[in-house]
Amino acid sequence: MTSIQRLLTALALTGAVATSAVAAPLTYNVDGSHTFPRFSYLHFGYSTQLSSFSKTTGKVVYDAQAQQGSVDIVISTKSVNTGFADFNEHIQGEDFLDTTKFPEAIFKSTKVVFEGDKPKSIEGQLTIKGVTKPVTLTVTSFQAAPHPMMKKPTIGANAFTVIKRSEFNAGKYAPYVGDEVRIDIAIEAIAQ
Repeated sequence: MTSIQRLLTALALTGAVATSAVAAPLTYNVDGSHTFPRFSYLHFGYSTQLSSFSKTTGKVVYDAQAQQGSVDIVISTKSVNTGFADFNEHIQGEDFLDTTKFPEAIFKSTKVVFEGDKPKSIEGQLTIKGVTKPVTLTVTSFQAAPHPMMKKPTIGANAFTVIKRSEFNAGKYAPYVGDEVRIDIAIEAIAQ
């Protein structure tokens, strides 16, 4: 083999390795300081109540080129914030989240549906109070770009789903307090 052939072979192999590295999926860690799940429900027909959780962890795998991904999210149900300390305790009680027995809500994706290089919905299993049900998150916005300060690949999204809390053994006072609960999540995640 001539030196030119060896050089061409080496360049071809280098290009193949570089291409596979670029095409490989990236794993992102959820940024807990910029990830906030919220939930809302109708309260006796008077108003829509809004609450949130302040502690969320997890991982997201994203591969735009292959149109593949996965999402694993863990929400500390003990971090619920209704805006009123006494009501936080009430929501953590047995009739609702029962955080003593079930301190976490978990979402694990089973399928990410893409439109072009961006996810448009995420199908998965949601576990609340030990009950697991299929849900679909509708993605309303998505961004993948280098973080301007950390200089690392970063993704961000907003998504929502609607569940019936009675299906998760948390149906106290329904239908007076709405059984349908909308869950919204604003998420940011940074490449490992």
